[in-house]
Amino acid sequence: MQVAKKTGNRMASNIGIGSEASTTTMKLDNSCEIVRQLASTNAVVLFSMSGCCMCTVAKRLLFGLGVGPTIIELDHHVDGPDIQTVLFHLVANGQQPVPAVFIGGKFLGGIETLMACHINGTLVPLLKEAGALWL
Repeated sequence: MQVAKKTGNRMASNIGIGSEASTTTMKLDNSCEIVRQLASTNAVVLFSMSGCCMCTVAKRLLFGLGVGPTIIELDHHVDGPDIQTVLFHLVANGQQPVPAVFIGGKFLGGIETLMACHINGTLVPLLKEAGALWL
């Protein structure tokens, strides 16, 4: 039995971990749970990178509609790279994983899907259904 080792700001325990692959799987499972928890407890969640111009477009669109999304800047989050890996698995055809938008606990998609929903008129009803808009 090994005692927990301090790694950076977090504590990591090697008890019951047989290989590096197991550690990676555990980190991805934890990151998947972080994404699931954030999406299910907030009306709108936007996973972003602080220097990403398309993330800025998504933020401005949502703020312009009167939505106050929960924004997770992955480059400032301790689990950012692992969360980005989870998001990469959610997007289709190798598209960019950020910005990633969740509305009402469901994965909407990236900037293309967000803009398409805005243009075709389905975004506002989705936001109202999720409780992010009241008007």
